[in-house]
Amino acid sequence: MRFPLSYWDFAIWLAANSVILLSVSEVLSSYLGKSFRIEKRNLRMVAVIVGFLFVIIVIIEAYRWPGPR
Repeated sequence: MRFPLSYWDFAIWLAANSVILLSVSEVLSSYLGKSFRIEKRNLRMVAVIVGFLFVIIVIIEAYRWPGPR
């Protein structure tokens, strides 16, 4: 049985989640006086970590890509 998601599907999912998390953290930062259950700093940190995971996947795939022969 083959896993239905490929490596690139996972990479695109990571990229989309990172963009969503970063935009949500920026929207939350505009509401300075309001109190939220999610801390903006932690949300931004998770977004950056997810973004770095995406970059690592892209670097791994670029390294595996067959070069000119």
